[in-house]
Amino acid sequence: LKQLSWLHGIAARALEAGFPCCPPPQTQTLAAMPSKRRNNGRSKHGRGHTAIVRCCNCSRCVPKDKAIKRFQVRNMADASSQRDLRDASVYSTFVLPKLYMKMLYCVSCAIHGRVVRVRNKVLRASPEGRIYV
Repeated sequence: LKQLSWLHGIAARALEAGFPCCPPPQTQTLAAMPSKRRNNGRSKHGRGHTAIVRCCNCSRCVPKDKAIKRFQVRNMADASSQRDLRDASVYSTFVLPKLYMKMLYCVSCAIHGRVVRVRNKVLRASPEGRIYV
């Protein structure tokens, strides 16, 4: 208690002498960093956190909204195997089902594997540059 009163006395004398106890808050504002993309490369508008998914190519952890998502539609069997199955099948109109795989890529693998391309600033901003596949 004695120490506090001693400190209080120093502060009171400093105020009387015209010295503020603590410096005034800084009023200068920092310039905002430039943003490369309007959505900062994500689509999580309003959400604080999104789930983590793994890249199908390198297994990197990527936020679900940032991952590049593509559906890969494949035949279950190649053409020659399909022909063999069609010949051996009892049903005349048998259609072999397709494989539907949702591929999730990190940005690095999507660019490296040419899933997406690098576009210049003008194309990124224009509606023609927004390619939805």
